[in-house]
Amino acid sequence: MSKVVVIGGGAAGMIAAIAAARNYNEVHLFEKNEKLGKKIFITGKGRCNVTNASDMNSHLNNVVSNPKFLYSAYNAFSAEDMMELIESAGVELKIERGQRVFPASDHSSDIIKALTKLLRDSDVNIHLNDEVKNVSVSEKPEKGSFAILTAGGEKVYCDNCIVATGGFSYQTTGSTGDGYRFAENFGHNMVKVNPALVPLNVKEEVCKELQGLSLKNVKLTFEINNKEVYSDMGEMLFTHFGVSGPLVLTASSIITDKISGNNVKAYIDLKPALSVEQLDKRLLKDFSENINKDFKNSIDGLLPKKMIPIIINLSGIPAEKKVNEITKEERESLISCLKKFELTITSTRGFNEAIITKGGIDIKDISPKTMESKLIPGLFFVGEVLDLDAFTGGYNLQIAWSTGYVAGSSIW
Repeated sequence: MSKVVVIGGGAAGMIAAIAAARNYNEVHLFEKNEKLGKKIFITGKGRCNVTNASDMNSHLNNVVSNPKFLYSAYNAFSAEDMMELIESAGVELKIERGQRVFPASDHSSDIIKALTKLLRDSDVNIHLNDEVKNVSVSEKPEKGSFAILTAGGEKVYCDNCIVATGGFSYQTTGSTGDGYRFAENFGHNMVKVNPALVPLNVKEEVCKELQGLSLKNVKLTFEINNKEVYSDMGEMLFTHFGVSGPLVLTASSIITDKISGNNVKAYIDLKPALSVEQLDKRLLKDFSENINKDFKNSIDGLLPKKMIPIIINLSGIPAEKKVNEITKEERESLISCLKKFELTITSTRGFNEAIITKGGIDIKDISPKTMESKLIPGLFFVGEVLDLDAFTGGYNLQIAWSTGYVAGSSIW
């Protein structure tokens, strides 16, 4: 039996503490906030997208950074295992579009209550409002391998330490990069951190004019230095600073560390179901039905109202020009605007708006089977503090559950 200290009472920390305690260890969970699971509470817009019910290959395909590293962890503790664990604590789950798993109540607090129940049932010692300031090799090896210094000046000794402090995203929940500092102090390599699953800033002023407009069933393509790096169909949103929404958040995880110093463009295909030829026929049809109308009054069936003046301006076609006078070249210009609405990406929004952090502790320093440091025996790192990140859909929480579980269950 070992004395284990888990630093961080989020998703990875709670599951790690439960797993370690079930191995008959004495487990102490330290959380700097007044309650556990603060970030869990706000995930999934307050509903908590617990995991994704798809198979392991689908999970790994949705992991952006270092998916192969997670193979052992997912084999040891899968999405199905997590669902069974939550249901064993009395919380009913449901599966929605895209195999996303939520509590049947739609209340993230039920997931936190379930995990808290499992912690208490496993006799985990929970220390709230107790921030860990430093982790070091113990100067009193007879008391344990590690010395944990709290903000109150108390020094706690333990045989094993699991760092589950999260990344930099949503810093109001307590994710302030403490784990990176702990890791660097022990000589671990770091991969530069960036905000991910985050809205994007755009150079063009048109976004302010389109603020609040949501586009559905559009195709969004990103190019970096004229090379395509992402393209998909779905939904996006214009904001006062740029763009957001599901398509944008997903793309951000791919481009966030590549924006600086590069030419990054986003192209919106407003009519992806129509080829250029089909769209031209559609325009000719619309124009023939509105033959005596001004151009500005002839495309309201084609575009959201907010976009009409923007597209008119970009097309170069005079707003008052009669549609029967519009030339083939002008139609081609209009089609280009509709099929390739161009935006220049200047940067991401900050960590305070990012759902997750990309980067962190280099996984080359970590054992994939146990999450134990290859440099310091008995020291484990789990969850977002590692250089692991995924797309939305419950995949990032599963990274936390799986890495936390294998770390805790590896300690005897």
